[in-house]
Amino acid sequence: MDAKIGSFFESIGNFFSGGDQIPWCDRDVIAGCEREVAEASNGDSEERKNESIMRLSWALVHSRKKEDVQRGIAMLETSLGNDKSPLHQREKIYLLAVGYYRSDDYGRSRDLVGQCLEIAPDWRQAQSLKKIVEDRIAKDGVIGIGITATGVALLVGGIAAALARKN
Repeated sequence: MDAKIGSFFESIGNFFSGGDQIPWCDRDVIAGCEREVAEASNGDSEERKNESIMRLSWALVHSRKKEDVQRGIAMLETSLGNDKSPLHQREKIYLLAVGYYRSDDYGRSRDLVGQCLEIAPDWRQAQSLKKIVEDRIAKDGVIGIGITATGVALLVGGIAAALARKN
């Protein structure tokens, strides 16, 4: 019984905290990736430079700072058409989906993760992100309905109080 109660309160906590399983990235990791990109730009092979940019993009879209996430999205969108490898395309689209999720653009994130799953239907990471995004969309819908219902109840209550005073 205690386990059920604990599980119930944990699920309520997760509902309101928005706990997801997507990792976060610290500023020092981003700074290290930026140094790596700068070093790779000084004469390294194109492949090494592209790998460094992908690591930086990953770090940016997993950042807690909205500016970093937006920068990562911009980098990925710019580089998306430059790569013909389906594997690299899939990775970039996935990272874009993470970036849009972190930017609270859940519809765009859902569309992008859908594209990932078209390329690789059994890719567990994309399936997990899809569930996280869909859960967040549903949660926002429930919260929106609750806010609307509260507003309607307050309005009806106000009208009823006004009518009661009139009589």
